[in-house]
Amino acid sequence: MIFGMTLGTYTFLHVLISVAGIGAGLIVMFGLLSGKRLDGWTGLFLATTVLTSVTGFGFPFDHLLPSHILGILSLVILAAAIPARYVFHLAGSWRWIYVVGAGISLYFNVFVLVVQAFEKVPALKALAPTQKEPPFLVVQLIVLVIFVAIIALAAKRFRSEPERQRARAA
Repeated sequence: MIFGMTLGTYTFLHVLISVAGIGAGLIVMFGLLSGKRLDGWTGLFLATTVLTSVTGFGFPFDHLLPSHILGILSLVILAAAIPARYVFHLAGSWRWIYVVGAGISLYFNVFVLVVQAFEKVPALKALAPTQKEPPFLVVQLIVLVIFVAIIALAAKRFRSEPERQRARAA
């Protein structure tokens, strides 16, 4: 039992939160690319992304795993991105800190999604049973390149609302 739930129920809840976070995160990144804040989606994305990392530590383990390290890194990045958005209101360099932090956190969740897909989907597992084979590495490389491009473009395009309003007034 984990927090009063069976392992199966806890796993289902963790996966549901993760998928919600990825979905909301993709919408948020589209918004950033379009120069829009999407406040409601942003709140959902950040909350579910934090919950994804936190619930990942609830699974039974006897030593530190790569997934734990990724969860710790994600929480550290979110510890900068969340205040950048909600405390510092995207002022000055806090804008790019938020955009890059949100993007990297989403990338980490998608990275884990790919890992889990190659672990759980029989056809993918057959292609890369140890996740060291070229199909797995190529997919992860493609995902990384896509996220680097999206994050760089979002950091360039996204401006906070007050900056836009000041520019229109000038």
